[in-house]
Amino acid sequence: MSAPTIYEQIGGEPTFRRIVDSFYARVEADPRLRPMFPADLEPGKEHQRLFLMQYFGGPRTYSERRGHPRLRMRHAPFPIGPTERDAWLEHMLAALDEAGVPEPARSVMAEYFRNAAQAMMNQWDPSSP
Repeated sequence: MSAPTIYEQIGGEPTFRRIVDSFYARVEADPRLRPMFPADLEPGKEHQRLFLMQYFGGPRTYSERRGHPRLRMRHAPFPIGPTERDAWLEHMLAALDEAGVPEPARSVMAEYFRNAAQAMMNQWDPSSP
């Protein structure tokens, strides 16, 4: 018998819905990030929820509907520097907490989000090392 996936450990789709809803509520109120998102947040919420569910061991609905995630390509049009990276990560980690994601799943997910936030950067402050 294989170990349960993160998707299973945290309660499946309802928990991912809570994470994404919490994250997007924070984005909607954040002047650093809101301008980067379209007026209608619902399609993005759906895409993010399906992607995260799949990434953490749930159904492959995201790939069936949208193909390969191509995260860097999908985010390339948006200027993502340290401020945007940090704001995104702050909201995502707060969403994990608000959704009540337990350890050790929370740490695994947080590490993924840290790495993903860094990987999406396409603007750098020339004065920072």
